[in-house]
Amino acid sequence: MTPANTATATAPPSRITAPLRELVAGIRQTVQRGLAPEPTAQLVAERLAPYLGRPDLLLSEQCEGDTECYRQHVLHAESDGSFSLVALVWLPGQVTSIHDHVSWCVTGVHEGEEYERRYRLVPHDTTARLIATEDVVNPRGAVAAFAPPGDIHLVRNSGTGKAISLHVYGADVSRLGSSIRRVYDLPADR
Repeated sequence: MTPANTATATAPPSRITAPLRELVAGIRQTVQRGLAPEPTAQLVAERLAPYLGRPDLLLSEQCEGDTECYRQHVLHAESDGSFSLVALVWLPGQVTSIHDHVSWCVTGVHEGEEYERRYRLVPHDTTARLIATEDVVNPRGAVAAFAPPGDIHLVRNSGTGKAISLHVYGADVSRLGSSIRRVYDLPADR
């Protein structure tokens, strides 16, 4: 991976806003239901959606980008490792590699918009290849929920301004450093 598609990480902040504390409590309540990954992700998406775009949700330092690559701000990691909430800050042109995740995931666009290309892994002779299945532009307020398998994608800020997305993962990203399970370096078809 190159610096252009590897997030920089920051430690959890010592302060969080009241709306963020409220959001974390709602996510905790949902995750503690102990449902399977897909329904958990769908319910967490419903919890996240009303908070997207709220100007009082994040502190200014949680909205800071990095000129080298998109930046990950860990907002909360549950002490039992059951979920994490992060803000990803994307400056124009910043992009991920094609990847999948270690757990279920919910994403919501808080500011700006993100372009996403989704893929499907298919056998090809003695190896495999990626087939692009969908291109999506996620505007402010858009929410997506997914669980492995079938969560292979690439994300980029193709706009002219900063984009911020909130991500909830069913894993402790503060311990793992990233939600990425695998990076795909396979041939990709459109």
